[in-house]
Amino acid sequence: MQIVDYILNVLHGNLGLDPFYKVPVTTLIGKYLPRTLELVIPATILSVVIGLVTGAIAASNRNKPTDYFIRGVYLVTWASPPFFVATVLQLVVAYYLGLLPPTGTVNPLLPAPKDITPFPILNAMLTGDWSYFWSLVHHMVLPTISIALVSFGIVTRIARASMLDYMESDFARLSLMKGLSRRKVVYGVVLRNASIPIVTLVALLFGYSVAGAVVIEDVYDYHGMGYFITQAIENLDYTSVLGTTIVVGISIIIANLVADILYGILDPRVRVVE
Repeated sequence: MQIVDYILNVLHGNLGLDPFYKVPVTTLIGKYLPRTLELVIPATILSVVIGLVTGAIAASNRNKPTDYFIRGVYLVTWASPPFFVATVLQLVVAYYLGLLPPTGTVNPLLPAPKDITPFPILNAMLTGDWSYFWSLVHHMVLPTISIALVSFGIVTRIARASMLDYMESDFARLSLMKGLSRRKVVYGVVLRNASIPIVTLVALLFGYSVAGAVVIEDVYDYHGMGYFITQAIENLDYTSVLGTTIVVGISIIIANLVADILYGILDPRVRVVE
C-alpha cells in the first residue's frame, strides 16, 4: 500500500516531505536543480565542441602522433573518476595558480538579486547585477570544465569513427576531385555530415554529465542538485533520494526525445514510418 500511495502521489506531483528540511521535496529540487542545469548545459555544449574538434583532428591525422596523443588524452580523462579530475583541476588552477575560486557557488558577501526566474545567473542578468553575475561565472568555470573533461571522450571517439567512415565515402572523394583542398573537405564537408550521429549522443552525454555533477559539485562545494543528492545520501534521506532520482530520470527521457526529434530534422533520410 505504501508503494501504491507513493506512485499515486508522484503522478500528482507530490514527491513527499523532506524529514530534515521539513519542506516538500519538490521545493528543494526547484531550488537546486536550476543551479545544476547552469553547469550541465554549458558543460554538455563544451563537451560536444571539444569532442568534435579533437575527433576531427584525430581522424585527419590517422595513425600519426597527433592521433595517438588525442586518443591517449581522452582515454585517460574518460577512465578517470570524476572526483579525481575535479580535485586535480582544483589543486592546480585554484590553489597553486590562484586563477579561480576553489569552492562555493558565489561570493557570499554579495547580496542575491531578486528572484525573477529559478536560475540565479538569469536573475543577475535581468536585474543588471553584473558583480553577482561575474561572481557566479567565476565559480562555475572549474566545475563546468571538470564535467566537460570527464565526458568529452565519448564524443571524440564517435566523431573520429564517423569521420573515418565518411572520409571514404563517394561524396568526400567527389569533393576532392572537384578541386577542394583536403582541409576543406575534412572540416567543411565530412565533419558536417559526421556531426549528425552526435545529436543522438547528446542525450546520453547529458545523463553522463548529470552523474558526474553529483560528485564534482561535492568536491567544489557547489550547492546544486549533485550537492543536494550527496547530502541526502549521507543523511539517509530516502525521500529526497527517491525524488531526485525520479526527476533526473524524467529529464534524461526528455533529453532523449528531443535528440530523436532533432536527428529526424537534421537528417532527411530519417522519417517516421506511418
